[in-house]
Amino acid sequence: MSEVRRRGFLRGAAAGVGTAVTGAAVTGAAVTGAAVTGAARSGAIPRPARAEAAEQAAPRLDFHGVHQAGILQPPRRATALVSFDATAADRRELTELLRTLTDRARFLTTGGAPAPLGITAPPSDSGVLGPRVPAGGVTVTVGVGASLFDDRYGLRGRGPARLTAMPAFPDDDLDAAWCHGDLSVQLCADSPDTVLHALRDIARHTRGAMQVRWRMDGYTSPPRPSGTPRNHMGFKDGTANPDAGDPAAMDRLVWVGPGGAEPAWTAGGSYQVVRLIRMLVEFWDRVSLGEQERMFGRARDTGAPLDGSAEFDVPKFAEDPKGDVIPLDSHIRLANPRSGQSSENQRMLRRGYNYDRGMDSNGDLDMGLIFCSYQQDLARQFETVQRRLKGEPLVDYIKPFGGGYFFALPGVRDRTDWFGRALLA
Repeated sequence: MSEVRRRGFLRGAAAGVGTAVTGAAVTGAAVTGAAVTGAARSGAIPRPARAEAAEQAAPRLDFHGVHQAGILQPPRRATALVSFDATAADRRELTELLRTLTDRARFLTTGGAPAPLGITAPPSDSGVLGPRVPAGGVTVTVGVGASLFDDRYGLRGRGPARLTAMPAFPDDDLDAAWCHGDLSVQLCADSPDTVLHALRDIARHTRGAMQVRWRMDGYTSPPRPSGTPRNHMGFKDGTANPDAGDPAAMDRLVWVGPGGAEPAWTAGGSYQVVRLIRMLVEFWDRVSLGEQERMFGRARDTGAPLDGSAEFDVPKFAEDPKGDVIPLDSHIRLANPRSGQSSENQRMLRRGYNYDRGMDSNGDLDMGLIFCSYQQDLARQFETVQRRLKGEPLVDYIKPFGGGYFFALPGVRDRTDWFGRALLA
């Protein structure tokens, strides 16, 4: 790193600490007709009721805790999943990077008024969310990739026991420019401008210490008509997720616990898998509805398994051993064969988002799925399921082209703690 870039990063880190002035978000009741009339008489511009409702609906999550708060939250309306290459010069600068990233994540999550830096200095905030950052508007989830644990920062041999670079699976068509990374940051919120505000803030304060390797923006749609949101193929995505509100299930399936083969610093973290999957929607839209449903094993309209009537009905595979109702090579049957405790322990927590990148160079629609999952053990869970899905009928209509394996760091316990402290301190 050049001296100029290094000084720029350190100044940004110092500013990041200085601007982390937290406070409660400004909220209020929705504007009624009478209030609008009164505001009009006084010459004031009334605040839109929709904006009030959106701000009130944002979850108020405690940034501090054993785990990162964004992992168990249901998918929000908008996300940016960004992979970074670390450009910090040494271990001290990497430490400053992670401390700064913690300070910014804490401020963005907690909200408040950015501190002024003086008349001649640039504003400490982009201002796109107004003079105050709303509380609870965004979640920030930070992970580390296998490539971080090399000789640059003296971390070789300190990585999570099961963390490797994501391999290419048989049906993949991976593009190196869209794979892997030293760090992952996922920003989730209920509006794209909140996500982009957070991304700009983090990029500003970490400039010179990490740079974007790849980025994918995504979104979810409202449930239509109810239940789980749909993907670009029209099917509900994530119906069979384990219950994120069940602490015992999360301890068994998602969180890395103390002891065992894992380094002590990993306790409270989770393995994160990101898969960027293009959906060949022009071809998919030419397939009959019956064939689409047989490939998934679910009814498109309701999300119910083909042997059920409601989305969350449990498929009865044991009563259909030959696959007469739900084909043996259907997606839901391969992903979770429901063969007892072994397949139960292979479940993972999925957090999927749709993406749309417009058109490719051939004029075809470029859209698909940001598959994101959290699990305790990559081999036992994600990779086992991925091997079962090899050659499924859906592979003719999807093309996984990017992503990576990361380890979502343990949570930040209190204001004296920071991301990666137990790893680097």
